Amino acid sequence: MDMKRRKELVEIYKNRHPEMGVISYRCKETGEAFLGISKDTKADFNSNNLKLDVNLHPNKRLQELWNKYGSEGFELSVLKVLKYDNPNEDHTEKLESLREQCLNSDPKASKIWR
Repeated sequence: MDMKRRKELVEIYKNRHPEMGVISYRCKETGEAFLGISKDTKADFNSNNLKLDVNLHPNKRLQELWNKYGSEGFELSVLKVLKYDNPNEDHTEKLESLREQCLNSDPKASKIWR
């Protein structure tokens, strides 16, 4: 690949607008929900699913339920989507605020990551 094309692709990647928001793993059997903030929902679902599938997820309760009920036992969803203009800004505070709103509205919800 020539350098011009490579630079062009890097620039496209830097300026992409991935979906940001609050992701949820809800166990259908127990009703427990595990919420996380995400700067790229698709990538974070892939990452978490891989960790769960190989039994290496840091959230022990989520891992325990995943091992017991499997991926079919969970409903994965994006609860809130963050609207933003600049993908290079840090949106962590806004995402954490959205997650807190979701946590406050669901007594069976907890954070994916501590």
